[in-house]
Amino acid sequence: MTSPKTAAVALESTTVTLPDTALPAGDLPAPRLLGPAFALARREFTRFIRQPHRVIGSLGQPLLFWIFLGAGFTPSFRPPGMEGMTYMEYFYPGVLMMMILFASIFSTITVIEDRDQGFLQGVLVAPVPRLAIVLGKVAGGSSIALFQSFLLLLAVPFLGLPVTLSGIALVVMAMVLSAFGYTALGFAIAWRMKSTSGFHAIMMIFLMPLWLLSGALFPTAGVPGWLSTAMALNPVAHALTIVRAPFYADAATALASPAYLTSLAVVVGWVALCLWWCASRVSRRDKGVQG
Repeated sequence: MTSPKTAAVALESTTVTLPDTALPAGDLPAPRLLGPAFALARREFTRFIRQPHRVIGSLGQPLLFWIFLGAGFTPSFRPPGMEGMTYMEYFYPGVLMMMILFASIFSTITVIEDRDQGFLQGVLVAPVPRLAIVLGKVAGGSSIALFQSFLLLLAVPFLGLPVTLSGIALVVMAMVLSAFGYTALGFAIAWRMKSTSGFHAIMMIFLMPLWLLSGALFPTAGVPGWLSTAMALNPVAHALTIVRAPFYADAATALASPAYLTSLAVVVGWVALCLWWCASRVSRRDKGVQG
């Protein structure tokens, strides 16, 4: 019979071996980035599709602008160097830009709604990278804007534009870049907003001047000097340039144009800056919660 002293010694000398699957807390694999980002983006797009009135309203406003303004201004539209072009043809890229701009920006209202409903707080405490939140919300809002603008892109064959397949590819690329830039801008502003009404008021201050000074409504040639400078500094004007040019030139011709390459570089830099701003704001908020 084993004595209590012998049992105690045997217990102390016993080595407990952990299974091979057990890992220290510090060695747990980091959560993946693309999985959570894709889930958030899919949620944004699914919520949009399930609201038919939102889909109709987003498509209806730009179409009404295009039809009424196009029909009204066509008889008096005679800009130099654009002989034979109707105002509906000239205004078409501007309507595309309007749809992308407004749909991208206002899709980020869900950031405020998700915070009010508690969903955003749940995402923030989840073990996912903060960059996944940025990429998911921005990609979701961009997909909403691109879905609507691609529907309007179906009108190209009926306008008689001399567009080529390579030109269409450049147009799509420009639309994707623009959507990401606008959505990232809206996300960065909405992140600290407390109400949707305040977001609407702030964004209208930015939206209308950005769009009006892009050359969407009127050509940039012949405008006053101060207005020409403002339009040259406007990233939306450069985004409209890389959307409009491929309708009248193939990819090789467009990419050989210094003006096109300059506008493309401005848009790419602007998109990168907006994404960095988003990541910076989300990171600062996270540090504030921990501190």
